[in-house]
Amino acid sequence: MDNGMENMLDMYLFETNSLLEQLDEVLLDAESANTFTNDSVNEIFRIMHTIKGSSAMMEFSSLMTIAHRIEDLFFFIRENTIDSIDEEHKKELFNLMFFSTDMLRAEVEKLENNEPLTSNVDSFVEKVNSFLNKISNKTDEIAASEKEENDKKSQNSSTELPQDGSGAFLKVTFDEGCGMENLRAFMLVTSIKDIYENLTFYPSDVETNPDTAAVIVEKGFLLGFDTKQTLETALNIVQSSGNVQSYEILMPPEAEKEENVADAKENETVAQNHIDAAPAQKVQAPAQNAQASTQNTNTNVTHIGANKQSLISVNLSKLDKLMMLMGELVITESMVTSSPELQGLKLDNFTKSARQLRKLTDDLQDTVMSIRMIPVAGAFQKMNRIVRDMSKSLNKNVRLTIIGEDTEVDKTIVDSIGDPIMHMVRNSMDHGIEETAEERIKAGKNPQGEIILSAEHTGSEVIITIQDDGKGADPAKILEKARRNGILTKPESEYSQKEILALLMAPGFSTNEQVTEYSGRGVGMDVVKKNIEKIAGTVTITSELGKGMCTTMKIPLTMAIVDGMEVSVGKSIFTIPISDIKQSFKIAPEEIIYDAQGQEIVKRMDNFYPIIRVHRLYNIDTEITNLEDGILVWVGEGDKSYCLFVDELMGEQQVVVKPLPSYLSTYNIKKSGIAGCTILGDGNISIILDIATLHHTTTDYAY
Repeated sequence: MDNGMENMLDMYLFETNSLLEQLDEVLLDAESANTFTNDSVNEIFRIMHTIKGSSAMMEFSSLMTIAHRIEDLFFFIRENTIDSIDEEHKKELFNLMFFSTDMLRAEVEKLENNEPLTSNVDSFVEKVNSFLNKISNKTDEIAASEKEENDKKSQNSSTELPQDGSGAFLKVTFDEGCGMENLRAFMLVTSIKDIYENLTFYPSDVETNPDTAAVIVEKGFLLGFDTKQTLETALNIVQSSGNVQSYEILMPPEAEKEENVADAKENETVAQNHIDAAPAQKVQAPAQNAQASTQNTNTNVTHIGANKQSLISVNLSKLDKLMMLMGELVITESMVTSSPELQGLKLDNFTKSARQLRKLTDDLQDTVMSIRMIPVAGAFQKMNRIVRDMSKSLNKNVRLTIIGEDTEVDKTIVDSIGDPIMHMVRNSMDHGIEETAEERIKAGKNPQGEIILSAEHTGSEVIITIQDDGKGADPAKILEKARRNGILTKPESEYSQKEILALLMAPGFSTNEQVTEYSGRGVGMDVVKKNIEKIAGTVTITSELGKGMCTTMKIPLTMAIVDGMEVSVGKSIFTIPISDIKQSFKIAPEEIIYDAQGQEIVKRMDNFYPIIRVHRLYNIDTEITNLEDGILVWVGEGDKSYCLFVDELMGEQQVVVKPLPSYLSTYNIKKSGIAGCTILGDGNISIILDIATLHHTTTDYAY
């Protein structure tokens, strides 16, 4: 695939996925209201029309066919109003529409994975046709009467042209096997009536009588116009309509005779006035046309300008490159202003320019970062569909409440949290919410269960919570299952409530005794933890038996550029993210406390925290080994909190996070509390500490 086609495919996938998300929202809103409004019917028709057109352009026949059939269905609904459909058929329509969106989404995923599309969607077409026949059929008596009347009209139209005063007829033949010829004919009639109101057509009951489809297949569809000139103005509409195989212009004998006479007279007049009148007329007509053309052009330009699109789609790889260049600019700016050659020199103008450069760099960085920030609404809204499908599958009455969907985070992070949120919502639906409404009523709860999905900003991170009001987790059952699986590392009596709930995220652990469609394999919670840790986030679970469960995910807003505190240990320089620092302080010898294992701890805010000597942890030579001579930095992330002992604080610095070289992965260096590295202004490398994983190293720490 050449570059041009690849760009077109990317745009097609982006547009189609966006339209399918809109379609899901429209369907969910309509189902909750138990009806389609005129706006929702028009919206669905527009979405399907767009998908059909773009799929036809890309020659994706399965996608085009699916969208085309749904478009035909909603064209009928739009023309006949949704109120004409009874409650039973409305339920069937909702299920058919959700099934259709699933089929479209499955085909799009095949395109994304470079897999072949489905070659045959006849079963789906038959399903739509069957439903359309159900809702379009009237009572047997009316249907029989209309059929009899239609047969008479179709016979007349096949043997001779109707005597309705029309001066010209157009006979249209549709593609063989296209299906629903009666509705296609009615769509054609509706389009032509926009420019010609007095149109007649045969069969005349194509809108209400599905049996006319067979008549049209056999004898064609006849359109009547007052003159041949009027007919010719409508030809563009017929030619551009889908599934039109051919058309034929038919003239009644009287009209044809009159036309011949008129043509003869016109030719005679033109011959007589060829020398004088014709040149003048020929000159005048182009002048008028040119003026009209100019006016039309000006009108179009004004119209386009007034509705100019203010949003554009940008490939994520370009944003990644922009972010990388921004990071390099931050590093270069720091290297210039911190150059050793400038130390000790009094350069007022340079200092002033450097301050201005820093301001502009900060503004540029904020702008670049904001470009990548998108609302979490996209990931949140997808959960509506999951709750809807599982509610019907599990026969549970559950509503999803979304809070803070406008909260913005980096695009790559939004893409990474989709699966974890989905697993947690499924977990709440499957074995969080009680099995029956009676159980909830007996427990004094609302018969309808509730799952609350919320997001909020707190400084440099976003907190996402998935909370349900179900039965909660039973610590005794969790411990029992953990013991059977052999994942306990200490006596059961020593496990705290928090540690017990953390076992839920152990690989292969599940509280379900049987594997179901949605859970029981022990992979969901493990995936949640791994995916969140990949983006430097943390996951914690809280639960109260009989009250429900809450999963909290703390995620950084972005991972590209962070504010850090530079600290020195011997000749090495480390960076600690500012967001992880609670306090830094000096300590007196009498404030040091030792626990039973000889671990140094310190009391802060009525709590005791272990002290980790960084020089011992990484085996660094330094002259500052007494705690009172250095600095303690109190850090914390999630439920982990402790103090780092360093030589001195060097100051706050905005740093660009650089990934560690791939060959270091063989040494499992990330588990040593190292998140990455950054380049300082003087060209030296500083290690960025990972406060969450650094805490785990304390078990192997030599004191």
